[in-house]
Amino acid sequence: MSNETHSLPGTTAPRLAAIGIVVADMAASLAFYRRLGLAVPAEADTAPHAEATLPGGLRLMWDTHDVARSIDPGWTPPSGGTPTGLAFECAGPEGVDKVYAELTAAGYAGDKAPWDAPWGQRYAVVLDPDGHGVDLFAALR
Repeated sequence: MSNETHSLPGTTAPRLAAIGIVVADMAASLAFYRRLGLAVPAEADTAPHAEATLPGGLRLMWDTHDVARSIDPGWTPPSGGTPTGLAFECAGPEGVDKVYAELTAAGYAGDKAPWDAPWGQRYAVVLDPDGHGVDLFAALR
């Protein structure tokens, strides 16, 4: 696989600047992501759109179902599976266990309890309020 980038002649290649997810309940979703350390102002809980800027400038954005339908009136939430996956690196293998325990104790659904993955990481998966899989990981020592 090549690391070479391609773009149309005379243009600059697009740059990934944001990841967006569509949520049913903005306040519930933001409460989950705040527990993972993302800074989102409290007033965003009642907004139709919210954003958090991540280290390096990448933005994570949330939009309500109503916003998705304003863009595409025929939009419906995906059924089956997890529509989006995000991964958060934790502070060591014990951090994976700790964050997983804190989130599940707070009522969020654990999808896969922490385990030592064959690729050399401690790994776990928690579901956010909309069923998006959120991976927790750290290198095994």
